[in-house]
Amino acid sequence: MDSERTPTGDPRGSVRFGLSARLLVLTGLFVMLAEVLIYVPSVANFRRNWLNDRLAAAQVAGVVLEAVPPGGVPSGFEEKLLAGVGARAVAVRVGGARRLLATAEMPPEVARVIDLRDTHWATLIADAFETLVFPAQGPVRVIGAGKGGADFVEIVMDERPLRVAMLTFSRNILILSLAISGITAFLVYLALHLIIVRPVRRLAANVTAFEHNPEDAERVIRPSERRDEIGEVERALALMQETLSRELLQKKHLANLGLAVSKVNHDLRNLLASAQLLSDRLSQLSDPTVRRVAPKLIATLGRAIAFCEATLAYGRAAEPQPRRRVVRLAPLVRDLADFLDLAGNGITFVVDMDEDITVDADPDQLSRILINLGRNAVQALAQAGAGPSVPTLTIAARRDGRSTVIRVADNGPGVPAKAREHLFEAFQGTSRRGGVGLGLAITAELVALHGGHIVLEEEGPGAAFRIHLPDRTNGNGA
Repeated sequence: MDSERTPTGDPRGSVRFGLSARLLVLTGLFVMLAEVLIYVPSVANFRRNWLNDRLAAAQVAGVVLEAVPPGGVPSGFEEKLLAGVGARAVAVRVGGARRLLATAEMPPEVARVIDLRDTHWATLIADAFETLVFPAQGPVRVIGAGKGGADFVEIVMDERPLRVAMLTFSRNILILSLAISGITAFLVYLALHLIIVRPVRRLAANVTAFEHNPEDAERVIRPSERRDEIGEVERALALMQETLSRELLQKKHLANLGLAVSKVNHDLRNLLASAQLLSDRLSQLSDPTVRRVAPKLIATLGRAIAFCEATLAYGRAAEPQPRRRVVRLAPLVRDLADFLDLAGNGITFVVDMDEDITVDADPDQLSRILINLGRNAVQALAQAGAGPSVPTLTIAARRDGRSTVIRVADNGPGVPAKAREHLFEAFQGTSRRGGVGLGLAITAELVALHGGHIVLEEEGPGAAFRIHLPDRTNGNGA
């Protein structure tokens, strides 16, 4: 499946120490750390129990010897008892008197004294590791609590057997820890690999594959049925990829449109230039109607030629920056009656503004804004057909501080709710059959180039667009 394939040669696909390996190593280390924390008190407790067992055996041996009448102890019996206890000497204190119950070759001194009667756990741990790391070079004296009537019991013994037993215990703990660590690490690794690592790898592979061809809808990830965080990420990624894929396809269509416009532009510009020459000849005729319309026709053709040279904004290049200057707004608005043939369409045209109101704008771009909005109004009124009211297009303007507010309204059917959401987006905001949805998008871009904004008023009837065009901030505005 393409969405799970990593492209060859992509450095992101050559992970040497990936998430799975790190997870396995960390799990093993954490389990071993837990075993170490268990081993430390365990070896101290083992040492204490081992010594207590020797003290208990020594006290039993002492009781046996006390029960034998004087002279009744067979030769070598005491040595056998001491060998069984593992001690060189055994002594018990009863009633304040200390009695030596058995003795062998007594050492002149002991290397270490170990008192098990009242010892803190930290001392036990420290003594245990001292026995392991720094064993005594000679016999040690061990003192413990006595049983019965004895105050305490003590033995003198070699520490070597204790250290050997502790090392054996440590070895067994190590083997057991390694086995538990390996089994636990494998189970944790397997569970996390199935739950987290494999889905993350799938996400990473899909993102990499989608990056190489984001326009291919087949590369959009198919979310699983999981209801956890991984499932949420999959669904969010799928939504993002679908949106991005649609946007890129739209951009590709726009780029193709730009290529087509650039091809058409050359021939269209030549045709418009020829039409401009003919209109120049018309202006020389004596007919009053022709002489009145010819200058407007020449100006319109001039703007059309300039527009072709700049190409369509959504096809190839961005709109040029406006060449702003302070102009009177009323003459530009009244020209719409001829450009849109309002009288021929039976539309009443109302201009509601002062004659001396000015606007700081590019006249050509402002004319395009008004023509786009006016043409939409004419088309909406034509679709509405005959109604109880006279079709009317109203353009009003006023100054608001350092801004000019222009309102273009009609009494037609208004803008459908479906078209409002993407009203000013290219190819999205049209609801009219045969419309391409570019007029309002171009209008919004031209207004934005002037630093202004355009909105659709919510209240009806009809459609009403309000444009805010601020003056320039360098003091050259109106």
